[in-house]
Amino acid sequence: MQRRRFLQTTSGAALAFSLHATAGLVPGTESSARIKVGQIGTAHAHASGKMDAMRKFADLYEVLGIVESDDKRRMALQNSSTYRGVKWMSEEELLGTKGLQAVAVETEVRELVPTAARCVAAGLHVHLDKPAGESLPQFKKLLDDATRRGRVIQMGYMFRYNPAFQFLFRAVKEGWLGNVFEAHGVISKTVDDASRRNLAEYAGGSMFELGCHLIDALVAVLDKPEKVTPYVRRTRADKDDLADNQLAVFEYPRATATIRSALVEVDGNRRRQFVVCGDKGTIDIRPLEPPRLTLTLAEPCGDFAKGTHEVELPKMTGRYDGDFIDLARIIRREKPHDYPPAHDLAVQQAVLEASGLPLG
Repeated sequence: MQRRRFLQTTSGAALAFSLHATAGLVPGTESSARIKVGQIGTAHAHASGKMDAMRKFADLYEVLGIVESDDKRRMALQNSSTYRGVKWMSEEELLGTKGLQAVAVETEVRELVPTAARCVAAGLHVHLDKPAGESLPQFKKLLDDATRRGRVIQMGYMFRYNPAFQFLFRAVKEGWLGNVFEAHGVISKTVDDASRRNLAEYAGGSMFELGCHLIDALVAVLDKPEKVTPYVRRTRADKDDLADNQLAVFEYPRATATIRSALVEVDGNRRRQFVVCGDKGTIDIRPLEPPRLTLTLAEPCGDFAKGTHEVELPKMTGRYDGDFIDLARIIRREKPHDYPPAHDLAVQQAVLEASGLPLG
């Protein structure tokens, strides 16, 4: 096995830069005013991480306030390192704040899309955490409204800016793997009883909660599937109704793919993986965080020789750094959005189908 460095072999200098950049070094923004942002909600599992990222990039963002309608949650969080010093306000106050440009929506899942819709109606860009609710028509309306108003919806799928997935997307786009005929993903973990009760409130279970991240990557690689078949299992039916062991099969004209997600796998984070096979090569990402990538090629591509290589990737400075660096560039019109509404709608449909949920 040969080792090659991603930064030395990729022509995507902008990608390498974005993964390492501090806010003040993003090209073209040195003299730009900071983007005024706020956050609505703290109940989502990624809420604290998103606030940390926005505050981390203080040269890019000015955080105006945080909204949390649950008094107990607010009292428990207001003195934490993440939220200390941030102004707490009502949603009406935040959305009415002069100069506000964008909002990170981090509520409970059932409130994500309705909250984002109010933000778009107020003329704001939105970073929307996943998954995008349980109603495809409701999400489509949100995307349509944002497009009509010229606002950006950035979904919070957590592997979009992961350096291993960035490498994968580039390799597929440039044809390194040839015709992709197979993809396989696993994203599992173990959760406690309290988490099971919370997750059981959503019929989509583990695929809806976790599998959605890999479905987003799958659509980026193979586009919208022609057919999705879910296999939903409940390992503790005597205890609760949580769909905690799920498999989905995705069918394409020349390829098939599977995504597995369970909430009962011991040390499941260690075995999280995403594998893409083509008739000219294979990329195996395992584990997903911190990412490790193996590339196998039938013929030389770029600076990689024929054979198998363990690719040395840039170190991640933070799971959500890439999201907010990229969002700033999109809002400032320095680049187009890499994940347009058609992609996000295709992902949401596939997530619902893979979770065994209706599309209505």
